[in-house]
Amino acid sequence: MQMLSLSEFRANASAMLDLVEKGETVRILRHGKPVADLVPVQADAVQKVPSWKRRIEPLHIVRPDGKTGAQLIIEEREGGW
Repeated sequence: MQMLSLSEFRANASAMLDLVEKGETVRILRHGKPVADLVPVQADAVQKVPSWKRRIEPLHIVRPDGKTGAQLIIEEREGGW
């Protein structure tokens, strides 16, 4: 594990990210006290998509008469009230 102060991290952020990318953990200190750990992303976390972000498939309802919802709306508009 690499430990460095916040000012050192700011100066070497790119190099520290390279270390994390290779699998090492980097601990960032402020006034000598640990405030954050930079850890590599786990492989399963990268590929997992949250349920609220998954694609929703549209609902396809087939009526017995074969008409679509749009056709029914058009017929109703043309028929008047």
